[in-house]
Amino acid sequence: MSFAFDLDLLRTFAAVVDAGGFTRAAERVHLTQSTVSQQIKKLEANIGRTLLLRDKSTGGIQTTEEGEVLLSYARRLLATAEEAMDVMRKPTAPKTVRLGVPEDFAGRRLIDLLSGFSAASSHIRLDTVSGWSVELRRLLDAGEIDLALIKREPGDGACLASWEEELVWVESMNRPVKDDETVPLAVFPVGCIYRERSIRFIERSGRRWRIAYTSQGLMGVQAAVASGLGISLLPSDAVLPEHRRLTAADGFDPQPASELALVRGKLRLSAESRSLADFLAASL
Repeated sequence: MSFAFDLDLLRTFAAVVDAGGFTRAAERVHLTQSTVSQQIKKLEANIGRTLLLRDKSTGGIQTTEEGEVLLSYARRLLATAEEAMDVMRKPTAPKTVRLGVPEDFAGRRLIDLLSGFSAASSHIRLDTVSGWSVELRRLLDAGEIDLALIKREPGDGACLASWEEELVWVESMNRPVKDDETVPLAVFPVGCIYRERSIRFIERSGRRWRIAYTSQGLMGVQAAVASGLGISLLPSDAVLPEHRRLTAADGFDPQPASELALVRGKLRLSAESRSLADFLAASL
């Protein structure tokens, strides 16, 4: 015979065994004694086995061998059901938004920016990945991230929001680069707009250049410039006190502003991703 275990019947059965009788079990499960008796009879009928032996003289009960076996399973089934209810009563798991950020934007600057969003949106989990614009675009196209902050030339495609980024030439304050025909550059890897801008400008001015230092991170380039290893083109907010800004008088004309753009992938934005996009648009 095929049947499904009724948890209410199993709960009553376990209560009768634990209480040692029908009367005390009825108090535990908040039912009448007659209802408890009916439920035990129904459970026995469903299984086709006698589970409890009743002592009419004392009012006590004793489990049969089949009853002992079922009691073990009943306790496990009831515990599993209770565990499932506890899980379902808890708040749902936070939704994840995947954000790509430029290498020079990661770290404390990013944490300071996103801390306010996280505090106000505890139901949203943020996963961030840092990389150069070329890599972040690839991740967006592949659907591996939802949003990205990308450094680019102004107006280079659609975006959710954009901000101008002032760029300045810098060298070491205390160890200026020697005036020779070859300009040493401290730059980020290939794919960085600052690197491309630097090389194009120097080539148009008729001078030669060489890569003196390359770093994946902003701190590395900043340190290389400060120590006199080379000249670099950096966002104005990345200039350190150990840096000296170069001007047209030094042979380095001002550069047009670049752009920090908030870009979405091809997939439709979730409500959580839209919430983060709105926050970034208002906060940056």
